[in-house]
Amino acid sequence: MNKEQLIANVSLFKELDKKYIASIAQLCTERVYKPGDILIKQGEEGIGIFIITKGKVKVTKTTPDNRVVEIAENTAGDILGEFAVLDGAPRTATVTAIEETECLVLASWEFNSFMKTHPEVALGILPVVVRKFRETNDALTGLRA
Repeated sequence: MNKEQLIANVSLFKELDKKYIASIAQLCTERVYKPGDILIKQGEEGIGIFIITKGKVKVTKTTPDNRVVEIAENTAGDILGEFAVLDGAPRTATVTAIEETECLVLASWEFNSFMKTHPEVALGILPVVVRKFRETNDALTGLRA
């Protein structure tokens, strides 16, 4: 699959027009991570969005009492780091490669600049972000089946 196809299949971008998908694909760089490499570190600035194209990562969170809790495992097709890029808040979890992992990385400054010049893209991804937030909220409150 090429970059455009990979991006078009990601939940955050699925509803966007093909011309925007093509532009976003041009902004992405390809990165390879070895097992144990940290892609995202809890508490740091969100410098990019990661789209996994191959491999597997684990998402962990360190609690205030320094316990490390595994939250999830993500694989090809998953997107990571979008909330910190969209809201500018620090990363809420650490993401570590557990096998060789390839990603498309979309730098936050490039993505935010792109959305400023194409506000319709921001409007297109807003419902996806809200839906993801609602799903997370429901899961946390035990209301999700």
